[in-house]
Amino acid sequence: MIKDDIVALLPDLRAFARFLCRERESADDLVQNTVLAALDKQQQFAPGTNLKGWLFTIMRNRFYSDLRTQRRRPTSIDDEAAVPLAAVDNPEAALALKELSLALWGLSPQSREALVLVGAGGFSYEEAAAMCGCSVGTLKARVSRARRQLAGRLG
Repeated sequence: MIKDDIVALLPDLRAFARFLCRERESADDLVQNTVLAALDKQQQFAPGTNLKGWLFTIMRNRFYSDLRTQRRRPTSIDDEAAVPLAAVDNPEAALALKELSLALWGLSPQSREALVLVGAGGFSYEEAAAMCGCSVGTLKARVSRARRQLAGRLG
């Protein structure tokens, strides 16, 4: 049943929403709206195809649609406003995670999205390109550029 499969994908949806929204409350709202839209349009989903990709596409489209209608842009994360990352007993690891987070948010939205979809989301270049509405070559260039920029920033 599609509802059970969607529930199983909630952690992935939450992670992608956090990368898009930056704020936990906004990300939770985006996940909720994505699930509601998916359930409302579940007859459009073709069984046997990539449910995760379908849900991520709904989420991505909804996020950008909301940005357009609200005529606002995401704000950058300030050091003071940043939500603490996952609890880690090792202070050096926590610092490294914070540096990585700041470096990720320093990337362009397109580069960050491409890297998250391919690197963290586990999507193929073809699937991620379809979700982003660009060619595979463009997506590969974005991922490559993002990796190079992260490597430069993290030393």
